[in-house]
Amino acid sequence: MITSAQAGPLRVSVEGINGVGKTSAAQKATALLGARGVLLDELTDQVNDVLASRVIAALSGTGDPFLRTGHPVVETLALLALQVRKTERLTGQHLTGVDVILEDRGVDSVAVYQAAILCSVYPAARPEHVARRILADARRWCGLPDKTLLLTGDPEVCTQRFGHRIERALSAEDAHLITEIDRLYRVMADDDPQRYIVLDVADLSPQETVGVVHQTVTSLLERRRHIPAMRRPSA
Repeated sequence: MITSAQAGPLRVSVEGINGVGKTSAAQKATALLGARGVLLDELTDQVNDVLASRVIAALSGTGDPFLRTGHPVVETLALLALQVRKTERLTGQHLTGVDVILEDRGVDSVAVYQAAILCSVYPAARPEHVARRILADARRWCGLPDKTLLLTGDPEVCTQRFGHRIERALSAEDAHLITEIDRLYRVMADDDPQRYIVLDVADLSPQETVGVVHQTVTSLLERRRHIPAMRRPSA
């Protein structure tokens, strides 16, 4: 057994469907943490990683909001590989004094989004089974977050917000995909209640959402200070 001080920074992923306010909450909550927190941007925002940027540019070349190129298996493997790379790049970073790494979308996003996309192409497969398989691979290759904060809201409202943000109307197929992703996230949270913390932000303002995320992370850190941490099985 090792103490939390020896275990390194707590890794917390912030997840949720498009338009739920996840990115803004992760960024602003990290800012409130100051030197104690480090933000790990989602794959589409990894501007300082040339390789990741090129892969994302290739996947987004068709203009699809979900990076669909017509080759869902290849897309899944590419995104999972980039998540492994993102985790590996943390190894050489100077993290002295950092208590928490707050990740804007992690392997849970790859598992849930790609499971929904794959099963829309191959309907014989069960989305829940595919998502669990992707997470099992991620656990072996780069580990899972210590905690995953799942922000939930009304899928219809979130879809409208997402469409407004990208300045395009989403198709009925895209709206259905977001609804399916929302369902899968909730299934994954039920599967792993020790890791997932579900935060219903449907009736909260963006600033209130930031406050809830910041308070939750602060509570996790406070709890970690007083309870010795077991060595993470994903390490």
